[in-house]
Amino acid sequence: MLKAVFFDIDGTLTSLKTKKIPESTYEALRQLQQRGIKIFIATGRHMIDVDQTPVKGLPFDGYVTLNGQICLDKDRKSFYHLPLDEEDVHHMVQLFEKKEFQMLIAEMDRKYINYLTENEGELGFPKSEIGIYSGNKVYQFMLRSNREKTKEIVADLKNSRAAYWPPDGTDIIPAAGGKMNGIKKTLEHYGIRREEMMAFGDGDNDKEMLAFAHIGVAMGDADEEIKQYADYVTVSVDEDGVLKALQHLHVL
Repeated sequence: MLKAVFFDIDGTLTSLKTKKIPESTYEALRQLQQRGIKIFIATGRHMIDVDQTPVKGLPFDGYVTLNGQICLDKDRKSFYHLPLDEEDVHHMVQLFEKKEFQMLIAEMDRKYINYLTENEGELGFPKSEIGIYSGNKVYQFMLRSNREKTKEIVADLKNSRAAYWPPDGTDIIPAAGGKMNGIKKTLEHYGIRREEMMAFGDGDNDKEMLAFAHIGVAMGDADEEIKQYADYVTVSVDEDGVLKALQHLHVL
């Protein structure tokens, strides 16, 4: 019996073209909850950024944020968090301070960037404050650099790994972290078994989540590599992919 569905935001719930949630997806979410199925966000975004997307105000039962590093219940109270290794944080902060490329630091309740440019904006996310490292625990670094340079940076970290997003963005997370780990902790918190959940996603940071889910659904416009991790490939969000997948799989 299905008890929970986890959704990525960008390209899954919201259209990358229109930046909106299709009406069919709203309807799918309503029907899931009417059937007693819990709905969760599983995103690389900070909760601050989640509130800058169209999903703000929707009655989700919980949130897996920063690629699984901070998990919150429906009242936004954290029940699990996994910070980055302090040695790796020290190394990354040195790069942050050099300002050779844009980098954002995500803490529990705050995020800030090393610099902004008029042309680039900042990492594709809603505007962040410019700040200096506070000394608090860090849950994710987000940086914008070419892939070759990024791989060199990650290779110097002892207890961290990368999740990439196009065209040149990277999330640095704990080696033991990731959306799959955050989902596991969420399932434990709510007393839900793996066999009772499914997940929707479309990006590099969704691969483990899709493979872990009892039913993993990749969006139709995801890269072919991502689709290999899914049990089912639906059409794009702009083609009502979420609702159609739930109907095809006889959930709705």
